[in-house]
Amino acid sequence: MGEGMANEKQLLPFIEAANIACGYHAGDEQTMRTTLQGCLEYNILAGAHPSFNDRENFGRKEIELPPAAIYDLVTDQLSKLDLIMRGLGGKLHHVKPHGALYNMSARNIELARVIAKAVKEFDPNLKLFGLRNSCSVKAAEELGLTALHEVFADRGYRQDGSLIPRSEPGALINEPGEMIEQLLRMKDQPNTDTVCIHGDGPDALAFAKLIHQTLGKNQ
Repeated sequence: MGEGMANEKQLLPFIEAANIACGYHAGDEQTMRTTLQGCLEYNILAGAHPSFNDRENFGRKEIELPPAAIYDLVTDQLSKLDLIMRGLGGKLHHVKPHGALYNMSARNIELARVIAKAVKEFDPNLKLFGLRNSCSVKAAEELGLTALHEVFADRGYRQDGSLIPRSEPGALINEPGEMIEQLLRMKDQPNTDTVCIHGDGPDALAFAKLIHQTLGKNQ
């Protein structure tokens, strides 16, 4: 959230946690503030969504950077969002890398460790969201962070559990029935702590309502 989509206010009643853009791939101080205010109003867990500094590609292009640069970009984005949240009288709950940074850290343990280190040294009480059974979760747990295994309702998977790249067929799930079928299949599997949908997807609001209704009936 905080990416400038028109549906964000409407999504709030149907989610439990929000990953908020911190100005690198999208958003600015005003969108961060507005989104955080919405989270506080609806009692939603607010988290930082740090990314590569790449608005042109919405943070979805892989960029090779030295560890120190990765550490700094995560810390900088956390600092920006945390400052606004504290000014509103709230506290951040978690961190979830965005886009290419998320996918790279899912498979690269050294990159994942740099991100986890930046999060822990900023605030060891923050939770880290990472792709289920990935390097992201492993690195966080190594450092003693609370890590949440994440699954996606609106993304296709490869056999190895990684996400199908957006450039390939099957990357995005647009059919509600297929989305719910995948969600229910993953819900009862080990290491499923949190379910993600993308706020910039054309069906985000409809999917959020359907997931909210479905999980309410299948707890």
